[in-house]
Amino acid sequence: MILDLIHNEVKKALTQIENTDSSKLDIVVATNNKFGDFQTNVALQHAKILRKKPLDIAQDIADRLQSSPLFSKVEIANPGFINISIDTQTINSLLTDMSSCQYNGISQTKSNETIIIDYSSPNVAKTMHVAHLRSTIIGDALKRIYKACGYNALGDNHIGDWGTQFGKILYAYKNFEHPTDIEKDSVAMLEKIYQEFTQKAEEDSTLDDYARQELVSLQKKEEPNYSLWKKFISISLKEFHRVYKRLDITFDMENGESFYNDNLQGIIDQLQSKKLCQESKGAQVVFFEDDKYPPCLVQKNDGSFLYATTDLATVFHRQNKLNANKAIYVTDNRQKLHFQQFFHISELMGKDYELEHVMFGLMKFGEGTVMSTRKGAVISLQFLLDEAEKRAFDVILDRDYSEEEKKEIARVVGIGAIKYQDLSQNPMTDITFTWEKALNLEGNSAPYLQYAYARAQSIHRKFVETFPDHDLKSSKYCIDFVDGGSSKETIEKELALHILMYGHAVHHAKNQNKPNLIADYLYQLSSKFSSFYNQVPILKEESQSKRGSLILLSDLCAKTLKDGLNLLGIETLERM
Repeated sequence: MILDLIHNEVKKALTQIENTDSSKLDIVVATNNKFGDFQTNVALQHAKILRKKPLDIAQDIADRLQSSPLFSKVEIANPGFINISIDTQTINSLLTDMSSCQYNGISQTKSNETIIIDYSSPNVAKTMHVAHLRSTIIGDALKRIYKACGYNALGDNHIGDWGTQFGKILYAYKNFEHPTDIEKDSVAMLEKIYQEFTQKAEEDSTLDDYARQELVSLQKKEEPNYSLWKKFISISLKEFHRVYKRLDITFDMENGESFYNDNLQGIIDQLQSKKLCQESKGAQVVFFEDDKYPPCLVQKNDGSFLYATTDLATVFHRQNKLNANKAIYVTDNRQKLHFQQFFHISELMGKDYELEHVMFGLMKFGEGTVMSTRKGAVISLQFLLDEAEKRAFDVILDRDYSEEEKKEIARVVGIGAIKYQDLSQNPMTDITFTWEKALNLEGNSAPYLQYAYARAQSIHRKFVETFPDHDLKSSKYCIDFVDGGSSKETIEKELALHILMYGHAVHHAKNQNKPNLIADYLYQLSSKFSSFYNQVPILKEESQSKRGSLILLSDLCAKTLKDGLNLLGIETLERM
């Protein structure tokens, strides 16, 4: 919001000097408030283009900016920086507009683009474990961010529900004794009998032959295999959705690999007609020009298909049926080559929309976590979430809460802590999870941000209790402050300006596909609010109008915190 206004004014001043390319126009928050509120090095960026000294260009731009009511002061500094101070009445007006804005100051796209976010993608008959966490919550955050910017963002859970493993599970389910120590017809039971099959097949190779027969029967949709397979999917989805509900994750589609089965031969036919694949030892393989990538197998010599074939069918289903403008795939960085290959092939086949692979690093667990004692074991997501809620419950100190209130607080704080420790870091990096950092009330953590929101709500409640006759919705109350240079006024202005940067932070996160940029913004907002709370005696302010203004600013901060945390899929608490 505010950056767009500054950008337009600087751009206008620059084009008045000379009609030149204004794409090189960086505006940043001032590193020190003695330099104003914002700074730009536009003069340095255009010195060579305009063939003028940077200071001369800076002075020319500054003179033109002085006439804008948006700015209270514009100064230049060596070697050609322009320091900009925003007029306080402009800030007050923008804050008032934002407080009533349906979109919380986030500018809305004017296009009707459909963005498909492909995330989570667990395998049927396997427990959801911590390796699914990053894809699930990063993908969900991206969907929320794109929606907040006005896009038609759709989440697709591309479930692994097809493949040779089902022949093994079918044989084991029909022939092995089901474990009695595990819930009947659960994912854990299916996983157990699959593991049993794998162990027995190492000693008896004929079992693999039987499994292949079961698979052929399934592929022909013969009974009982076809109905059993659908039962396995139903069992798995029920347990997946239990985890998703706890994480507040939703999807618009859950099209598993099997959804595309009828289209796979058509993909091979297209590749052959376009001479994009060749036969090699009875299989169909795509070879890349100049060996850009290793050969990509799209059909085995036994006629079966592979992940690349299914992914190509998915690309064209989204193009032809969903009118997708962009598809974002959220997976770990070990799958980079696979995506490079089928992205390139889909381009050659005539794909007409953008594909993007958002990669992330691995999640590790530091010493001192419960998980570090389970070396070699798969850590289920249910276990991780249970442990998060338990640990959050154990650190609740206030004894005034009922048992049910404590459980709800522990749920919101525990789940939020899990999500935030992931989403607050660059997706590309490996992350090390520790409970100490996740549940830290003082550092960059979900509880710290949630507490800042709860504190703002507490201030509002105390205001209403102390001044019951003051109606904040009255026209005589508005966010209104004067920048007199005192420390209290400075922190008030810093908080106000940071709130106005929210829309920019959301769009920046969307453009980079990095939810951590919103987390960074929210942490700074919480820190600035903490300074504001500690330095400005809101409820003790003697002036009635000023007191109302401070409460409204605090309320807008709370609103922004809540909205930002929601984009990360993190809930807030009114009391904490």
